[in-house]
Amino acid sequence: MATFRKHVAKDGSASFTVRIRIKGAPEVTKTFSRLTDARQWAENTQSAIKERRYFRTRESERRTVSDLIERHRPDIESDPKKVSAGRLTHLDWWDKEVGHLILADLLPANITEARDKLGRENTVRGRRRSLATVNRYLATLSHALSVAVREWGWLPDSPMRNVRKNSEPKGRVRFLDKDEKARLLEACSESANPYLVDIVVLAISTGMRRNEILSLRWKDVDLQRGHITLHDTKNGDRRGVPLTGHALGLLRNRDKVRRIDSPYLFPGNDRKRPAVIRKAWDTVVKKSKLTDFHFHDLRHTAASYLAMSGASPIEIAEVLGHKTLDMVKRYSHLAEGHTAKVVERMNEEIFGGGHGQKN
Repeated sequence: MATFRKHVAKDGSASFTVRIRIKGAPEVTKTFSRLTDARQWAENTQSAIKERRYFRTRESERRTVSDLIERHRPDIESDPKKVSAGRLTHLDWWDKEVGHLILADLLPANITEARDKLGRENTVRGRRRSLATVNRYLATLSHALSVAVREWGWLPDSPMRNVRKNSEPKGRVRFLDKDEKARLLEACSESANPYLVDIVVLAISTGMRRNEILSLRWKDVDLQRGHITLHDTKNGDRRGVPLTGHALGLLRNRDKVRRIDSPYLFPGNDRKRPAVIRKAWDTVVKKSKLTDFHFHDLRHTAASYLAMSGASPIEIAEVLGHKTLDMVKRYSHLAEGHTAKVVERMNEEIFGGGHGQKN
């Protein structure tokens, strides 16, 4: 409940101190020059305390965005996947732009202005940031603010709720045609890097990401059953990957000459880390005369070949490790021929083999 105490100064002016005591909450006091203001504050504050809103508001008025970022930073640093995704870079940028603001003063308009500035800036490579990259920056700040709301009690709500993300273009579908695939594999077989051809074949055959392949350890590969277990994937789930055909044969051959001083299938020079292939990859792409092609497009190639082989979206998602079907919708047009055959077979079952009816 709230109690009011009047105090009269020597000059005759009066002030009113409000003291609020609610079981289970710290005592709160505040002084006003007018009794009506004191009563209004007491009413609002008692409601806020009972609804668990008041102390969050107080924290938001004494903490800055920099305080939030510094507290959130260790959570990012302790997760290698978040560090590799560039989230520390994102936090540094937000700290520079809005770190000086009190959390209570961080409005959607501040974030929107910073978002637009981010999209106009050039990166260290002299390129404009893509819409997708800007969205990743927004996601990093949004996550930090959500933690401050849910776990720390620093904010009553996140201002990110009213910030619009950029509309990203449709997913990229760049995959190798037969001629391009032949040129690339030939260049890989001639590469000075002894692992490159195996790595590229694995990527095309399984749809695994580059880091998933380079991080492979022999204990995670079952050459008898033809199976790979990925323990540390991008979405955090353990995933099984079938290993068959040419890729399985290559790994069986590599097993015969594997290095016993390293756990990795593709060890680096210091043996304790996986190999680095960036330079070798750039060389074979150039030698193969591939245009607008990145290593991740090998994953698109695997998905595209699956779609053209008649795999369903659910099957493609399972192979690639996607939790939803949204990411595999981009390949649906490649399965049109298979879909037409399925519909044709269904119609034959229902209406018979005729392609038309006579009146």
